[in-house]
Amino acid sequence: MSDSEETLLEFPCRFPIKAMGRASEDFQTLVVDIVERHAPGVEATAISTRPSNGGKWLAVTVTIEAHSKAQLDAIYAELTAHERVVWAL
Repeated sequence: MSDSEETLLEFPCRFPIKAMGRASEDFQTLVVDIVERHAPGVEATAISTRPSNGGKWLAVTVTIEAHSKAQLDAIYAELTAHERVVWAL
């Protein structure tokens, strides 16, 4: 199957990737580093964070220019495999 048969997305496209983990000084850097291994050149304006109400958790969203389903699959596989990432959307 081609990428177009496996997904409703049309590539290239802007795609937000969100990961959540325990709030720490370096969690944002961790997420951005993983995403940039698969989508180099993420701009600072494409990164946003949101702490939980109690401040225990941090959600990091990185919007990338996605080029294929395989690229997105690789990003999610690496994020979810990392012990500090609780979930990724």
